[in-house]
Amino acid sequence: MYLEVKGVSVFYDRAVVLNNVSLSLNRGELVGLVGPNGAGKSTFLRTIAGLVKWEKDTLKGTRLGKIHIEGSVIFDGEEMMSVAAHKIARKGLILCPERGRPFREMTVRENLKAGAYSCKNRDLIGENLETVYRLFPVLKKRINQTSGTLSGGERTMLSIGRALMSQAKLLLIDEPSTGIAPKVKEDLFERIKSIHGLEISILLVEQDVSFAFGLASRNYVMSHGKIIAEGSVDEIMGDELLRQTYLGL
Repeated sequence: MYLEVKGVSVFYDRAVVLNNVSLSLNRGELVGLVGPNGAGKSTFLRTIAGLVKWEKDTLKGTRLGKIHIEGSVIFDGEEMMSVAAHKIARKGLILCPERGRPFREMTVRENLKAGAYSCKNRDLIGENLETVYRLFPVLKKRINQTSGTLSGGERTMLSIGRALMSQAKLLLIDEPSTGIAPKVKEDLFERIKSIHGLEISILLVEQDVSFAFGLASRNYVMSHGKIIAEGSVDEIMGDELLRQTYLGL
């Protein structure tokens, strides 16, 4: 397994955010994680990327209380739970957060170059930049535009482009279709397919089930911090209780 998550739990004081979550992904695979809003999907991605651990160590808790984490995250044969978030990113496991979250005062070009901060090979940086422009032509048009003025879809594309500048091997993409127009969503769908075609592994979190199921052949369903189902699109869609109760279909 390229990514293997075993028994991950996250507690804010006594509040259980993730409860014994396990998930696996093979090298080159695109796997979907779907479920209702508030299921714990974003916290799960942040835990894999080392950011919840960073909050625990740096902030000594949140407004909800102290953070406690259990479980194991193995990426490319190496345990990540003891590795700092910035070192996890340097290994190629990159989080693309919901709504992109670019450095708003910086231009598109500056945001992309920030993604290449740890890369010292100028030729490789140039190659990656051309790949980003090819995948997202709109970013090339907006190259000198301040990122805070971009549309929601453009911010999402910038987030993914910035991850590609970081030599991403596994992308954790969080709710890419949130708040964007249907036409932009269709375009983004095709762009993510193209990125997967570059043999980059992807774990895609989505609330829009049709978006996730159209991309991922294998999916997990999360509710109330637990994985409640795993399977192919046909297997999940064939379960009437899952469709109606957890997926709203």
